Amino acid sequence: MSNTLSIALCQTNPTVGDISGNCALIRAKRAEAAAAGADLVVFSELVVSGYPPEDLILKPMFQNAVEVAVLELAAETAD
Repeated sequence: MSNTLSIALCQTNPTVGDISGNCALIRAKRAEAAAAGADLVVFSELVVSGYPPEDLILKPMFQNAVEVAVLELAAETAD
């Protein structure tokens, strides 16, 4: 067991409202970081929804879609 933790910081350019596209970007960057040996990958705030979400954040359907996407990403990285 190693006593080190390798952390990758990912600065991306997510598209506002494109939840599936942003999640695909997150998955690609996560795989790239893992291949480079990262144990943990850190993304910026609102990377799933895109920034700034403005009025989209007030729509329950958008909020639900973001929540589902975050839960899916979390389940994929549960190891």
